[in-house]
Amino acid sequence: MSSQQTPANMTDLSRRPVGYFVHHQGHGHAKRCLAITQALRPRPVTIFCARPEIFPSLPDNAEVIQIPDFHGKQARSEQLHREPACLALDCAPVGVSAIRGTGGIIAAWLAREDPALFVVDVSAELALLGRICSVPVVKIRMHGDRGDAAHQAAYSACAAMLAPYSEALEQADWPDRFRKRTFYTGGLIDTRAPVPDRTAARQTLGLPADQKIFVVVAGNGGVGIPVAPVTLAARAYPDALWLMVGKTVRYGHETDFSNLVNVGWVDYVNDYLAAADLVIATPGDTLTHEIARVGRPLICIPEWCYYDEQACKGQALAAHNLAAYSPRWPASFAQWRALVDKANQCDISGQRELVDNQAAKRAADFLEDLIQRLWQHSAADELMETSSNSRLKPVRAPLPRTYGGVEGPLPHDV
Repeated sequence: MSSQQTPANMTDLSRRPVGYFVHHQGHGHAKRCLAITQALRPRPVTIFCARPEIFPSLPDNAEVIQIPDFHGKQARSEQLHREPACLALDCAPVGVSAIRGTGGIIAAWLAREDPALFVVDVSAELALLGRICSVPVVKIRMHGDRGDAAHQAAYSACAAMLAPYSEALEQADWPDRFRKRTFYTGGLIDTRAPVPDRTAARQTLGLPADQKIFVVVAGNGGVGIPVAPVTLAARAYPDALWLMVGKTVRYGHETDFSNLVNVGWVDYVNDYLAAADLVIATPGDTLTHEIARVGRPLICIPEWCYYDEQACKGQALAAHNLAAYSPRWPASFAQWRALVDKANQCDISGQRELVDNQAAKRAADFLEDLIQRLWQHSAADELMETSSNSRLKPVRAPLPRTYGGVEGPLPHDV
């Protein structure tokens, strides 16, 4: 295409925006998005999320558009509620206004802005929506048993997939046809503060210098640590100090012991990990890499997650001797002791190798290379053509910044 034929909206690919859907469950999706968005500067990024407050700050190339939170919303009639599930869609009940609102807001933006890419972290339906709107989609990969028709359709709809972890942690059952389209960034986290040694971390936290300390930690995305089995661990190791960091859940028959302390939620878990002799964790993606960055004997015990995401990650870690894995919380002294013994044989140096401080930049470079490959020498978008010989006009649907508030149109107006 000659320079005379190149339309204004195609002269500089760096100005084409990237759309980025971020699931609001937990903090890992948002942290990953911010790290990649920062590395994509100056390319503009528009983030779609039901909870904008999980983004405490934004780089100057980013904005957030709030979308409805449709989780748990009910259909508008009993008959709509009874409509059967669609095998090609992961979770799309009929008659839920908030789902229509989300789809309408995102589809209107895709039509108006002509983005270079739509990154999805994570939703099978929205990956398909991007493809239906004829926009190239990059889906963030997560572990799990995702052989169902909906996820397979979403993966097949993607121009590429981005795995925010080392290829060493890939599942054995991940098909070669998808592996070839997956880019592995290495462990992607946003923590950059130096890792203190064990003594310094304990001094910072006011913990005893010479006592064995076990830290039990859960991420923000699930139910939390079940207290009852940890009380059993405290009895199995009465000379150790057990610290529970994060959310906890009680079932009513726990007995507390003096060597078991509920720290609660902390914004900065790094010092607690560094202070530990051993860590027991629910293996969410971000938390797993935070622990690997510090390097500690590790026991992975998954929370219930859709598609066994945490179980599959824990199994992948155990397969490389990077963690001891248990599918459930131990129910006896002997089970706890066997897991602790196994965790103490972990490959700590191998853990640290999982984390790549350049992972966000590697992800951004991959996305930029993909944009260039897909869009270089592309023709004008006929809907964006403004020549006097064309009767087609640019699509300029108004976009709300809030849903259910006073700003912007209601979803049915989009």
